[in-house]
Amino acid sequence: MSAAPVGTREISRHAVQAELARVAFNRFCLTGFNQVTFADLAEAAGVSRSTFLRYFGTKEDVVLFVFDPVGDVIADALEAERAGPDDWDRLRNAVEAATRFLVRDVRELVTILGLVDQTPALCARLREKQAEWRPEIVGRLRRTASSADADGASVVADVRVAAALEILWIVLGRWSASDGQEDLGDLLDAAFAAFSTPARRQADAPS
Repeated sequence: MSAAPVGTREISRHAVQAELARVAFNRFCLTGFNQVTFADLAEAAGVSRSTFLRYFGTKEDVVLFVFDPVGDVIADALEAERAGPDDWDRLRNAVEAATRFLVRDVRELVTILGLVDQTPALCARLREKQAEWRPEIVGRLRRTASSADADGASVVADVRVAAALEILWIVLGRWSASDGQEDLGDLLDAAFAAFSTPARRQADAPS
């Protein structure tokens, strides 16, 4: 039998990871993140410990699996809106695309964010993931920006992307604290407006 195409293997691996993450998350919620071992997770999933470890190297990555595509979602959204005149507006829209991707099941995401907020190791690993996403997002922003050749464009892009990613987590935290009741679009508008100039805020304000 010939080997499966890489794309097919990747899809299959992702499906297995998603199922393992689902089972594991239920166990974390029942028992507590720090109390659960890989042996417990493997038993709950009906696989061997070594098999589970082939898909996830740490417990943190199991919980945070849902966030893995966020960097690509933001970068792709920037690429799709490359004609936009304002980089900050494009970043705001790209971050909103990430929230739409994440909020497919309100109760599940609220629960995940609550577990992250209560677990320092998860907070730290999520920060690491954010740092891993940033170079690609910065590169995509610069390649599609009208001011890409301006002096200081690199540091400006770095700062804007760092701020946009921070806004994402602050807004998700606020939304989670409201039990998913607050409007994410309104929260994003308010957060991004906090970095706008007074003149721009006045221009954007409803008449």
